[in-house]
Amino acid sequence: MLAVNFLLLSAALFCFGVFGVIARKNAVMVLMSIELILNSVNLNLIAFALMNDNIDGHVFALFVIAVAAAEVGVGLGMVLMIYRNRRSISLDELSEMKG
Repeated sequence: MLAVNFLLLSAALFCFGVFGVIARKNAVMVLMSIELILNSVNLNLIAFALMNDNIDGHVFALFVIAVAAAEVGVGLGMVLMIYRNRRSISLDELSEMKG
């Protein structure tokens, strides 16, 4: 029964994250919404691991945490470079990316 509550919380976090990715215009807020989505995936993995008495979900959750850390590093680096060049981090102004 406890795992079901975790799954419902995970579904709510995922919905908030998807809404944030779709509705936000600020690049930092979109990155935060992606982090919400990844955290909901972690919560799902842990809940299913608890339901099945298996440790595989915990291992996969550690991999997702590593991917989330890499995403934050790369994403914030891109946001800083865009801000340096354009003086704005609004996603509406980034219609094209040039090298």
